[in-house]
Amino acid sequence: MAEITGRELHLVKKALAIAVLAIERQPGPFQSYSDMQDMKGLLDLLVPGDTELAFYARSARIAVTGNPG
Repeated sequence: MAEITGRELHLVKKALAIAVLAIERQPGPFQSYSDMQDMKGLLDLLVPGDTELAFYARSARIAVTGNPG
């Protein structure tokens, strides 16, 4: 397995956070709940603390909604 570090790791974390938010916002039968849960679990493994997780969550909100709040 390849080792992901530096900028690549940052992009993976950000992509996961964006994907989780996008799936959460997709209601109904087209919401891929199991994928979302797996992505959340992977994000928890990759992000060491709540402060960094909050950073990626905010970044995802900006990317998906255009609004940081």
